[in-house]
Amino acid sequence: MRILITGGAGFIGYSCALRLMARGDEVVAIDNLNDYYDVKLKNDRIADLTQRFGGAFRFHKVDFADHAALDAALAHDSFDCILHLGAQAGVRYSIENPRAYVQANLVGHVNMLEVARARSVPMVYASSSSVYGGNETLPFRVEDRVDHPLSLYAATKKADELMSETYAHLYRLSLTGLRFFTVYGPWGRPDMAMWIFTKAILAGQPIPVFNHGDMYRDFTYIDDIVSGVVACLDAPAHDDGGVKAGGSKTPHRLYNIGNHRSEKLTDMIALIEAACGKKAIIDYHPMQPGDVRETYADISAISTDLGFAPTTCISTGVPKFVDWYKAYHAI
Repeated sequence: MRILITGGAGFIGYSCALRLMARGDEVVAIDNLNDYYDVKLKNDRIADLTQRFGGAFRFHKVDFADHAALDAALAHDSFDCILHLGAQAGVRYSIENPRAYVQANLVGHVNMLEVARARSVPMVYASSSSVYGGNETLPFRVEDRVDHPLSLYAATKKADELMSETYAHLYRLSLTGLRFFTVYGPWGRPDMAMWIFTKAILAGQPIPVFNHGDMYRDFTYIDDIVSGVVACLDAPAHDDGGVKAGGSKTPHRLYNIGNHRSEKLTDMIALIEAACGKKAIIDYHPMQPGDVRETYADISAISTDLGFAPTTCISTGVPKFVDWYKAYHAI
């Protein structure tokens, strides 16, 4: 199988490409390599995939929000399915830079739907647990209403789900949206708390902890995320008229991918401290705009449909991330 991966230089995109090619698939990856975070890390991911897999891996630097450039880049590539992971990420950044989210997450998503429609191939795409916004009933279920996003980032991801539903209805496209819950692990993102905390603790600098530490997250290890994504690629949504996860009767389904545990932020910090061998200097702050106190994934839909079963708890996953971080930075 040959898979087109958008955001191929990103954390989840790189990790999925690694798994897919390790089992014998081919990957065509695209990424615009923007500077939202360190471009060196993105280039290092691409270099690692190229070195490991050679001709099984092709990479195009292109912005999928530019439909003419996208079509030109893919003109000579064939693929059996699309894994659309590229997006402008970050809840807090969306408050200061809203136009970046409109271009990447709205215009870009429509462009990828059009590629899927033109090629008649199924697409798995990234949504986010942020769509649950201010929902107070836990755990979050894919059947829950998600009409009250707390950030523009969350609003764009909800819009992506709605546009996908329309395309599935009009064109009978096979689409699967994945609501990821706080993904972490080796090759992770520098804008995420685990990276920020590890970097600061090792440097003896204070770490910012919001809502005075009264925060809970469903931390999901990257290997478990990849297993769920690959399961969705291997079993696309069918146009059989049945009700799919998320409630659609079109070939469009929505799944939570989480660890099905809500862990206290301070417990995660304690694990980083132990792995670093240093205590954190904690700088407490009030809740940030656009943030939520707690996330917790109900994964029953993807577990029932595809057998998804996460296996990595934070007591195992956090030390693995810290070990990778130290090795990557030669600490």
